Amino acid sequence: MLKKRGAGVLLHISSLPSDYGVGVFDENALHFIDRLAEMGFTYWQVLPFNPTDDAGSPYCSPSAYAGNYLFIDPKGLQEMGLVTEDEVSENVYGGTPYTADYAFAAKQRLSLLRKAFYRMDSDLAAKVKAFEIESGWLTDYALYMAVKTAEGGKPWWEWESSRAHYYECIKNIYAYEEEAAFWKFVQYIFFAQWQKIKAYANKNGIAVIGDMPIYVAMDSADVWANLPMFKIDQKSLIAKVVAGVPPDYFSEDGQLWGNPIYDWEAMKADGYTWWLARLSHALSTYDTVRIDHFRAFASYWEVPADSETAKTGEWVDGPKMDFFNRVFETFGKDAPIIAEDLGTFGEDVIQLLADTGFPGMRVIQFGFDANGDSTHLPHNCTPNTINYVGTHDNNTILGWLWEASEQDRRFALDYCHFNGGNWGDGGYQSASCRCVTEAVWQSASNVAVIALQDMCGFGADARMNIPGIAEKNWRFRTTRETIDSIDTAYFRRINALYRRMYPAFDKASKKQ
Repeated sequence: MLKKRGAGVLLHISSLPSDYGVGVFDENALHFIDRLAEMGFTYWQVLPFNPTDDAGSPYCSPSAYAGNYLFIDPKGLQEMGLVTEDEVSENVYGGTPYTADYAFAAKQRLSLLRKAFYRMDSDLAAKVKAFEIESGWLTDYALYMAVKTAEGGKPWWEWESSRAHYYECIKNIYAYEEEAAFWKFVQYIFFAQWQKIKAYANKNGIAVIGDMPIYVAMDSADVWANLPMFKIDQKSLIAKVVAGVPPDYFSEDGQLWGNPIYDWEAMKADGYTWWLARLSHALSTYDTVRIDHFRAFASYWEVPADSETAKTGEWVDGPKMDFFNRVFETFGKDAPIIAEDLGTFGEDVIQLLADTGFPGMRVIQFGFDANGDSTHLPHNCTPNTINYVGTHDNNTILGWLWEASEQDRRFALDYCHFNGGNWGDGGYQSASCRCVTEAVWQSASNVAVIALQDMCGFGADARMNIPGIAEKNWRFRTTRETIDSIDTAYFRRINALYRRMYPAFDKASKKQ
């Protein structure tokens, strides 16, 4: 995997068609897989499956392990005999199918799941218990969610002192038994439904590329239950430094993420147990894992917690190969990992990529500088890279063309052999979108990836995320009609023409 020429489509679960306000693990996911196979694609790339924050971002979650219960298919619960058809209908969303409504989905899905939980029989309870035993993270997460419920949703450092400190709280774990049992049930349902979708994808020759955020949220089960592994004062429960990135392509002030920083010395002393367990979980959830902000393993930008922007910070050494040597000991040298190496670069990142052998990323939009010769331009790409028409953080290609300077737009169109017509025309047969796509497909990169929005020739209004902007992101959704309108013959032709059409797995044996 990743060593042969292949191609993939980027579309998150939340963006899938559904009747429920956000995409779910239902027949629409299976239909999307069928369409990928018809077009000769090898990969389906998704964003993190973790529960989202209040802004809908999957990169700031209350758990690095848990799945987002919004993706649970209500009809799947009905098929299990846990809810009625009328109760499922209460989850049906009457608004626009083009925008995710997380608030509606969260309220309705949680209500439905509680009804299903109280109808669980002994056989299902035994399956949930077995799942908990297999999932070392689940007990802590369920306890965290149970206590958070009892505390009215407040962040853990504002809980009563006996609850804010994990080891004190766990002494009284039985006081939260019923609520914790509910959250264990929810996670069992999530992963049981997902594994059926993933198995269907693999059976049809499609491998799933998942996404792992580098950091975890301050208000998370991971920090609460593993406080010594973070640079947080264990008495005051205050983080003195937080994560971010310096000024870059996306923001002149940098990006002040606010996540707590790992105490890598403490993690090393512990044998990197927490990180290895996290990777193991991710590699069992997906076929391949993209580690977001990989450069932080080489060096990371550490910002004082009281800073107003990310400009004030310093580079601090990460664990480098000391950590990845443990990764290779545990998962083998060919562990299916993609390094997201975008943003501020440095020799230490280049060296770490070389030492690990992981494929890095290229994004053609970053190469469209009329006065430069960027490594992101297809003629500079090497086989051991994943080449993107655009990621979830980029504008759509059509949106970029409209917003680019005349000089950069002209360079991009000339570079990609745009052969006339109106470059501003969008749609499924957009000539400008196709010429950019084909430039990526022709590159030496083993894997080429396109977002569904660019397959459709959509403009900037279909963008998934604008980094540094907290509101109105992560809401893009599509419809089955849109997916079925994509030009199957065109994508099947370029996948075959540029030798990217092969199944990720042998359909009979699932051998890579």
